[in-house]
Amino acid sequence: MSDLRNIKNGSPIPSEGYADQPYVIRTDDGAWLCTMTTGRGHEGVSGQHVISLRSTDHGATWEKPVAIEPADGTEASYSVLLKTPYGRVYCFYNHNSDHVREVRREDGGVYTRVDSLGHYVFKYSDDNGRTWSAQRYDVPMREFACDRENGYGGSLRFFWNVGKPLIHHGAAYLVMHKVGAMGVGFFARSEGAFLRSDNLLSERDPDLIRFETLPDGDIGLRTPAGGGRIAEEQSLTALSDGSLFCVYRTVDGWPACSYSRDDGHSWTPPAYLTYSPAGRRVKHPRAANFIWRCTNGRYLYWFHNHGGQFIQRLAKGSGPYEDRNPAWLMAGHEVDTPDGRMIAWSQPEIVLYDDDPIIRMSYPDLIEENGDFWITETQKSIGRVHAISPALVDGLFKQQFSDHVTRDGLVLELKAPSMPAEVAMPPLPVFSTRDSQQIDMRGADTRAGFTLELVITLESLEEGQIVLDSRTDCGEGLFIRTGAGGTLELALISKQTDHRWSTDRGALGTQPGQRHHVVFIVDGGPKVITVVVDGVLCDGGESRQFGWGRFSPYLRDVNGSSILRIGSSLRGHIALVRLYDRAIRTSEAVANCRGASQ
Repeated sequence: MSDLRNIKNGSPIPSEGYADQPYVIRTDDGAWLCTMTTGRGHEGVSGQHVISLRSTDHGATWEKPVAIEPADGTEASYSVLLKTPYGRVYCFYNHNSDHVREVRREDGGVYTRVDSLGHYVFKYSDDNGRTWSAQRYDVPMREFACDRENGYGGSLRFFWNVGKPLIHHGAAYLVMHKVGAMGVGFFARSEGAFLRSDNLLSERDPDLIRFETLPDGDIGLRTPAGGGRIAEEQSLTALSDGSLFCVYRTVDGWPACSYSRDDGHSWTPPAYLTYSPAGRRVKHPRAANFIWRCTNGRYLYWFHNHGGQFIQRLAKGSGPYEDRNPAWLMAGHEVDTPDGRMIAWSQPEIVLYDDDPIIRMSYPDLIEENGDFWITETQKSIGRVHAISPALVDGLFKQQFSDHVTRDGLVLELKAPSMPAEVAMPPLPVFSTRDSQQIDMRGADTRAGFTLELVITLESLEEGQIVLDSRTDCGEGLFIRTGAGGTLELALISKQTDHRWSTDRGALGTQPGQRHHVVFIVDGGPKVITVVVDGVLCDGGESRQFGWGRFSPYLRDVNGSSILRIGSSLRGHIALVRLYDRAIRTSEAVANCRGASQ
C-alpha cells in the first residue's frame, strides 16, 4: 500500500510553474474552489498572479484555471478565500497597484522583488468561482508604528497574507502580516494585525463594506519579550468560549501565540507556544505553522518540529527558511485555566515527507468533509492535495486518553519476571531490495520499518551498558546501549552502513533508579528515527536542534544474529521488551506507555 505521507502520492494542482498557497474552500454547489499564486518564473518575479481552479472529485482533477488577475498585469500575490453565508466568495490578495519596481532595504541597498507591498484588494465571485468581478476593490488598513518606521514613512506599505480568514461572532476577520523593514532575510521586521468587517457577510455592495484594523493602538502581535524582530504568518482560530487564538512564526526557534478575549481588540502578551499551559515549548523554524478548528471541536496544527536555541544562535536576526521536510501534525483540545480557555497539544506525527531532505513543503490548507481529511501543500513548483490517513488523525484526536496497547505488527513480547537472557530474534523487514520488474534490477524502497519498546530501570547511567543486542560476530544487526549524558542509543548496522540515534539528554532523568518507558520508532517512509520517552516525543531539548534523526535510504536491513541478547552488560532491570515489524505511530507509542503503567 502506498504511503499517503509521501508527497509524491498526492494529486497535483495545475499551475504555471511557480505554485504557492493552494488554499481551498467548499462552494455552495459542492465543488472545491482553490486559489493559488502562480507564474512562469520563480517566486517574486514579474508575471506572478492569482488564479482559481475548481474540482468536483476531491482534488483528483481540476477544471481549467481562471485568472483572477492576468499574468501580463502587475504583481498579484498571496490570495485567501472567504465564503459568505449566502454563497458569495471573496478572494483577497496583495496587488502592486502603483507599479513599484524596487524597494529600499534598511542597509541602504534595494530589492527588485515587489510582490509584498502596495494595496490589499479583493474580487468576488457569485457563481462558485467560475468567474470573478471585473473590478477589484481596495481594503483600507490603519497605519501602525511599523508602517511609519519602514523607510518610506508609511507612504508605501509592506505586507502580505498567508493566514486564512475567519468568521467569528458574525464578523469577518482577515489576517495581515505587516513589514516594518526590508533587509536580511527579505522581511527583516514584521508583526501581525487583523482586518475586521462587521458587514462583509451580508452587504452585497462591495463599496459599502466596512473594515477596521486590529488590535487597538499601533502595535501588532510581535515576539515575546527578548525575542527577535520577526513575528509573521499569523494563523487565527476561535475557541468554544468565544476567545480568539493566534499562532505565528518567529526566528527564535519556537512559534509564538496569543489569545484575545475581546474579539481581537486586545491580546495577551505574546508567549512561545507550549504543549500544555506552562509546559514544554513547541519547536519550529521560520516557516508557516497553521491551526485549523475541526468539526469535532478539536484542532489540528501543522509545524516542522525542530528549532530551539540552535536556531536562535544561528539566525543572527534573520532566521533560516530551511528544514521544512517532513511536516508534522498534532491535535489540540481546550482546557480551562485561571486565565480562560487555552489549547493543549498532543505529541506530533509526521503527516507528509519527501525523499529529498532539501525539498521544502509549506503553506498548507486542511479540508474536512464527511469525517475525512485532506491537506494541500506546495514545495513552490508543485501544489498537491493529499488524503490523510484516518488512523493518523483519529490517533491524534484520541491520544490524550488512549491506553490501548497495539498488537498490530507485534512479533516479540517479553515481560518480567520471566525476562530471558536470550531469545530467538524475529526477522525484521528489509528496507531496500532489488526491483525484479526492471531490466537493470535497480533498488526498490520498501518503506518498511520496525519499532523497539522497553520499560527499563537503570541503576547506573554509566555509558556503554548493552541493553539489547542482535549483532553477529561481524557486527551486523542492531543494539541499544546507554550513551553519553544519560541517554539510550539505538544503533543500526549493516554491511555498508552504520546509523545511530539516541534519546534526548535529560529525557531519562539525571538520577539512576528511575523507571522509564522508551520506544524507538524506525520509520522507513521518511527514513526517520523517533524516540518516545514516557509518552513524550523527543524534540532535541536544549542540546540539539532535532529530536529525530534520519537514516540512509541505502540501508538494506539490520537482520543480524538469530539471537537477541537482553541486558548482557546492564546494571539495571528490564521489565518489558516489545518488537514490532512496522513503525508504529507516535500516538500508539503514547497509548502503549499509558497501558504499560496500569
